[in-house]
Amino acid sequence: MMAIVTPMMCRAQAQAPKHEFRGAWMHIIGQEQYAAMQPDAMRDYLVDQLDKLQQAGCNAIVWQIRPQADAGYPSELEPWTRWLTGTAGVAPSPAWDPLAFMIEQSHKRGMELHAWINPYRVTSSKSDTPAQGHIYYEHPEWFLQYADGKIYFDPALPESRNFIDRVVRDIVTRYDVDAIHMDDYFYPYPVKGEEFPDTVSFARYGKGWGDKGSWRRHNVDLLIEQLHNTLVELKPWVRLGISPFGIWRNSKSDANGSATNGLQCYDALYADALRWTSMGWVDYMVPQLYWELEHKAASDLTLSYWWNDHANGRHMYYGQAVHNVMTHRDIADDGGDTLNPTQLDHKIRIMRKLPNVHGVCWWPAYNVTRNDNGILDSLSSNQQRTPALIPAYDWIDTIAPQAVSALRLDREGKTATLRWSAPVTTDPMQQAARYVVYRFAPGEAVNLDRSDAIVAITGETQLALPAREKGHPTYAVTAVDRCNNESQPTTIKR
Repeated sequence: MMAIVTPMMCRAQAQAPKHEFRGAWMHIIGQEQYAAMQPDAMRDYLVDQLDKLQQAGCNAIVWQIRPQADAGYPSELEPWTRWLTGTAGVAPSPAWDPLAFMIEQSHKRGMELHAWINPYRVTSSKSDTPAQGHIYYEHPEWFLQYADGKIYFDPALPESRNFIDRVVRDIVTRYDVDAIHMDDYFYPYPVKGEEFPDTVSFARYGKGWGDKGSWRRHNVDLLIEQLHNTLVELKPWVRLGISPFGIWRNSKSDANGSATNGLQCYDALYADALRWTSMGWVDYMVPQLYWELEHKAASDLTLSYWWNDHANGRHMYYGQAVHNVMTHRDIADDGGDTLNPTQLDHKIRIMRKLPNVHGVCWWPAYNVTRNDNGILDSLSSNQQRTPALIPAYDWIDTIAPQAVSALRLDREGKTATLRWSAPVTTDPMQQAARYVVYRFAPGEAVNLDRSDAIVAITGETQLALPAREKGHPTYAVTAVDRCNNESQPTTIKR
């Protein structure tokens, strides 16, 4: 299905920013296709997914590697996840490392890889059991079973936090991930009338707190702060990002809350997202704004403005559900495109005009790659048609890398390849993580603010060009470091 292009959409094209986070969540839990694939077939499948997401203009992959205290990579701490291998605790055969592969392939395409973990969940259903060798059997006292039948780490225990921290340390030490990401699952979603069974832990650790809610939020805060400190210690360029449920608190519960009427992550999941950003523990927030713009209880329009006003100086990206975006019709607004039958263009325009919002993340990636209701067509030809750099994390680093060197154009028969050398540095913060290649027509000035001049963002030090071009265009290449600071350009005229 082809996207409908209207005059309003053409206006959106002209305004596509150069700096914008464009992520996509690739979950493995519940995805049965992986367990049915041999390694070669899985690699081919993942390459196809990444190619289509790159075509859609995405620049970050949020890849799930720990859905339930298991591992989608070789780990001495936790068993292999059944969602990739078919059997919990059993390694893929022939042996390979899906996380290393996804990092390599994402970086090759100039995309970031955010390693997505679930902190507390151990099982996914009442009938599910931890794999043989799981830490659950060595330390059953660390775990609780809730009324939903699932097993969880007890968030109150220092032992739980320290073990989760060990897992993150292991990931960050062994892998070149760009971020650690967690979604909305902290304390479990409540079962009506059923209390989370942490009475014993509250008696031991809750003295002086008065109420369990404040104490539970404190327990989660301790984990977030500990993980932040670990990342700063090990690799300060690796970010911590969280995607909370879309409502922090309703205004009827808190004067600082949103004009909504739904589940509150502060009260139900004990996730105080505003505290995490205000304390500087989290580098980006991706609230799940999955509702339609005019939703009566949780309007995406209302929440878009509310989260913008509560970014607390950290990056704010809006999580959008592809199905909702592409199946709900647009609503009229001032200057809105009422001819567009979906809410896609409208939501993107709102996001881009808000000063504290820096991008979007699509849920799930598979709906984009399947082109559900034409979203891949629309993103690639309109809203995300020009490549974008993720905005710089300037509270971590503001120093740009050195420029690339030895820029040259090699002609080999009927092909032409642009090649360059990476800047040399011993400082890992200033190493080039990716490169931006610009093309300017004959007579045009080099202007790095022009997103439409970007030919490619790549992790490689070369780029194939058309064999023949009219005139003598100028190519400019810049280096981008791990915190997305961009160097000065190095240019060559063809």
